[in-house]
Amino acid sequence: MRKKEMIAMLLAGGAGSRLGVLTAAKAKPALSFGGKYKLIDFPMSNCINSGVDTVGVLTQYLPLQLNKHIGIGIPWDLDKRNGGVTILAPHLKGEHGEWYSGTANSIYQNIGFIDEYHPDYVLILGGDHIYKMDYSKMLAFHKANKADTTIAVQEVPMDEASRLGIMNADENDKIFEFEEKPPNPKSNLASMGIYIFSWQSLREALQDDYKIHAGSDFGKHIIPNMLNKSKSMYAYRFNDYWRDVGTIESYWLANMDLIRTVPEFNLYEDFWKIYTDSDHQPPMYSGPDSEVRTSILSEGCEVMGKVYDSVIGPDVIIEEGAVVKGSILMGSSVIGKGAFLERCIVDTSCTVGENVVIGAGENVPNIDKPHIYYTGISVLGESTFVPADVKIGKNCVVYGHTAAEDYINGELPGGHDIIKGMEGEL
Repeated sequence: MRKKEMIAMLLAGGAGSRLGVLTAAKAKPALSFGGKYKLIDFPMSNCINSGVDTVGVLTQYLPLQLNKHIGIGIPWDLDKRNGGVTILAPHLKGEHGEWYSGTANSIYQNIGFIDEYHPDYVLILGGDHIYKMDYSKMLAFHKANKADTTIAVQEVPMDEASRLGIMNADENDKIFEFEEKPPNPKSNLASMGIYIFSWQSLREALQDDYKIHAGSDFGKHIIPNMLNKSKSMYAYRFNDYWRDVGTIESYWLANMDLIRTVPEFNLYEDFWKIYTDSDHQPPMYSGPDSEVRTSILSEGCEVMGKVYDSVIGPDVIIEEGAVVKGSILMGSSVIGKGAFLERCIVDTSCTVGENVVIGAGENVPNIDKPHIYYTGISVLGESTFVPADVKIGKNCVVYGHTAAEDYINGELPGGHDIIKGMEGEL
């Protein structure tokens, strides 16, 4: 293999449990976003736009959809003989296999892959953040400071700092202390989970830490231990748009950011394109009585009804008389005649029957999962069928092929669920 100055390792194996039913059948980085994109498209596009042409994608949880989406990396120009994109799943070593048991442990298990490219630097990324970043600028900062580690940070309001990993740095942005969710934070520099390491320093740290922590994690183990050993560590300030879409509410809000008149996050800039694996779709069609305001409509949509303040994925059909407000409809779903949807998320390949109402009534937190569904957003899981003439309240979850008899008196009250055909928790 030809030597690479820097390669990227993209952590895409997390379950995304705080997204509830949306990640019941797929890894979080495979979740649709902004109509036709997947969450993983953003760090992948950042890599190729930044000149990083070697990316290892570490998968573990329900990787099928993610693997199919990435393929051999053609949309991102990462189908290369020397470098390109490589899927790195847990694998057997000798007679035994081992799951990835921490963010740093997953890198430790792939030291051999990294060594093939003899890199000077390794870029560690999450697969589920929405942002545009030129990693070459972060690398230049890392090299200028002769750092062992550079951590991308954003300034956050002080009242939010206690919920995050906080970097305390001097006037030159050299980090002297890391605090994980400190009750009394000393600064507001929050880690974005984006790291550049000088490879030999990280390699040594991973090997040393594995002897102590089998489930090694960057935030809990590697970063504090490197600081304790007086390794040179700097904070790289990033002042542009960045969102962690780890909850139902944050996912919904990030999509809504796209539909403003002047969007805070712009998908349409030519100089920093976001690439994705998408087939050629037919044009979008709107019927004679349709109405669309402040929304994103993807290729192949047919809109006969009314759409307001929403993000609509490819091949979605919204039939006559249907109204969709403040919602996210992923690809290949059908909204029947006369239906009314407000503040809801509909996963791919769903069917909503005629005259169905979703998002009715008071904002009652979900009975089973109040920590996930509490902001008034109701969610339909992938390939869900909702029969005609039923009413669904706020903070509800519906999953599977439901029938009229599943709805008592034709209604699912706010905060309740109907889950069919899926084992385990959603």
